[in-house]
This record gives sequence, structure tokens and C-alpha cells, in this order.
Amino acid sequence: MQRSEAWPRPHPGEGASAAQAGGAAPPTRATEQRFQEPSLYTIKAVFILDNDGRRLLAKYYDNTFPSMKEQMVFEKNVFNKTSRTESEIAFLGGMTIVYRSSIDIFLYVVGSSSENELMLMSVLACLFESLSHILRKNVEKRWLLENMDGAFLVLDETVDGGVILESDPQQVIQKVNFRTDDSGLTEQSVAQVLQSAKEQIKWSLLK
Repeated sequence: MQRSEAWPRPHPGEGASAAQAGGAAPPTRATEQRFQEPSLYTIKAVFILDNDGRRLLAKYYDNTFPSMKEQMVFEKNVFNKTSRTESEIAFLGGMTIVYRSSIDIFLYVVGSSSENELMLMSVLACLFESLSHILRKNVEKRWLLENMDGAFLVLDETVDGGVILESDPQQVIQKVNFRTDDSGLTEQSVAQVLQSAKEQIKWSLLK
């Protein structure tokens, strides 16, 4: 298939004379696409904090914050900037952050400063609605800690390696149910996966 030219072709001899005159050749289509084509890797991080700013769940998808210490400092700064405001969007350190609170937790989605805010908000909404289903409408710290495996499944079905896989919560829920069914679990038991095995861990985290 022939690619359409972004610029009109020069008449015979025109290109040579332009080169001799020192004129710059017009940019090619490939050059334009290299500057204009958006990256698939739109999400830098997703994390959930409790109402004291402590991490409950987090995934980072690039090397902006390569160490755990740097991640924790960033999360604390984000929490301090957002926990007492009514806004849903914040800008910090050259990044765009969208967030939502529910009872005693804060859910954050982080992208670059040039990222489309509506795209980030669609991911945030998808994560929240999917978690609400998995946690039986109880999007709060206690239920999240009891169902951490389900929360990670939701996140993995929504974002993979910084790439947005899905923004429709119904699709995410179906995929999560399918994966848990393959493991011998029913839809009704999604919210109770490994619950008994995690009792000791849960209580240690709540202390």
C-alpha cells in the first residue's frame, strides 16, 4: 500500500537545487509521526493509600521512582497535596494525578504531565467501579485488606505494564470472574479468596 505524501513532490531538479542552495528538505511523514504519535505507556503508577497516607496497594510501571524509598516519599507528597482538597486532579513533579476517595482510602492514577486527563479519569473510574463490585460495594480499608488478591486482579486486567487494557468495568469484572472460575472459584467467592489463610496477615496490618 502506498503511503500518501505529507508534502508535494518537488519538480525534477528542484530537490537538487534546494540542496545546493542550502535549503532544508521538508519533514517526512515518518518524522511527523515520531513527534505526534502518542505513547501506549500512559500510566506511570496506580496506588491506594489509607486515610493516614499509608500504602495499601501500589504498582509502578516505569523507572521514575526506581526505589521503594522514592516511591514512599512520592506517595506521601501526593497524599499531603490531595487529602484535604475537593479537586479530583493534581499536578506534582511534572506528573498528572487523578484521584478519588472512598470512606477511609484514596485511589490514585498517575500519568505524565502531557497525558490526557480524561483518559486517566476513565482508568480511575474503571478501577473504582470494578473494586466496588469485587468488594461488594464496600470500598474501604478493611474490605480491601481482606480481598487484596481480587484488587490486584482488577488492576492487572485494567493496566498492564503502563498500558491501558480496559476502561469498561463490566469487561474487567467478567475477566476477573473468568480467571477466578478457572481457579475453581465461584463468582460469589471472589471476595473471599484465601481469606482464612490471610487472617493473621490482616490483623498484623491493622495493628
